[in-house]
Amino acid sequence: MKKILLALFVIGTSNLKAQPKKILFVGNSYIYVNNLPLVLYNLALSNGDTIIYDSSAPGGYTLLQHTTNATTLSKINAQNWDYVVLQEQSQKPSFPPSQVQAETYPYATQLNDLILANDSCTETVFYMTWGRKYGDASNCAFYPPLCTFEGMQARLRESYLEMANDNQAIASPVGEAFKYSRMADSTINLYSTDNSHPSVAGTYLAACTFYATIFETSPVGLSYTAGLNTAQAAFLQQIAYQTVFDSLSVWNINEFEPQANFIYTANGSDPYTYQFTSTSTNANSYLWSEGATTSSFTHTFTSAGVNAISLIVSNGCTADTISQEILVSPFSAITKNEFDLFTLNYQNQTLHLNFASIPQAPICISIFDALGKQIYHNSNISNQTENINTSQWNKGIYFVEFRNKSQVITKKISIQ
Repeated sequence: MKKILLALFVIGTSNLKAQPKKILFVGNSYIYVNNLPLVLYNLALSNGDTIIYDSSAPGGYTLLQHTTNATTLSKINAQNWDYVVLQEQSQKPSFPPSQVQAETYPYATQLNDLILANDSCTETVFYMTWGRKYGDASNCAFYPPLCTFEGMQARLRESYLEMANDNQAIASPVGEAFKYSRMADSTINLYSTDNSHPSVAGTYLAACTFYATIFETSPVGLSYTAGLNTAQAAFLQQIAYQTVFDSLSVWNINEFEPQANFIYTANGSDPYTYQFTSTSTNANSYLWSEGATTSSFTHTFTSAGVNAISLIVSNGCTADTISQEILVSPFSAITKNEFDLFTLNYQNQTLHLNFASIPQAPICISIFDALGKQIYHNSNISNQTENINTSQWNKGIYFVEFRNKSQVITKKISIQ
């Protein structure tokens, strides 16, 4: 999350490493076993990132129970969190879709609404948990997909992604990281003896996945290993990185944040006047480098040349910025090659002008640089082809003007 207030872009670059992430974990034993928040804290600290964290995680708790739990509600309202992590009881999201629709989704939305009521800029992160090592034996007969890890994990993925999408929230794909780890190296045991809760390695993989999700930074190479040997830690770091960064949009990472972009068009009658229009997404405020604060504006430049125009957009919580270079030229009537009397071709430091037929005098060719300075002129064109040596010209944009008694045609060419 690029949680950077608009003012930071105005006053200068800030030290993002100095800004701690405030994270509240809401769930159950999949959070408190091996102390996942502390492991994440130490992992982040090994890369110079700081976390302020708290948790409400009674054993076996459901999202429904959290909606009325005084401790959970108090902690949600305790401060302006950057992230609140929500984790459902480990089996419930793997149940049949209709049951999850009735027993889980309403309470995910209720908690998300409470989180946003406390601070509309907080981002909810749904903690996608993992299938049990050999599936859910207690519910296998009731619902066959639960008979295997793969079937249970597929349902968990579907349910957590639906919760994230329905609430415009993030999904941290810990369960998917478990799946890829098992596929790549089954000798690393991610489970405790009950084949459900995480081992230290499982918690470490979860922490690496959360780190990549929240900080949008690879955990690969971080020194903290939670007591695992270096090879195991490096393997799990890589799994977490690949899982998160291979599918950022699937997990909704940055999907609901402002993305700055704009287009511009030249005024046909005044080559110095341009219309700028924001095509940004998820934004409701705008700040252009020329001072405008609307989504589109018109600006007249005072001289020809290259001008940098930037746009900062915000949704009130986060901001994004973009800058583009605009070539302002005194020439506005640029005609496409296929529709007029001559074509241009640039090869081997030579500009080739080819006329559709032998020009009828009088005719002249003038060439101008981007600032409007004339660098070439020939008023005695009589051949169907004109070759001009450009070896002494600077790289850049040039304008070739064709003029006769009845018309003026201007073309743009890039000399490299």
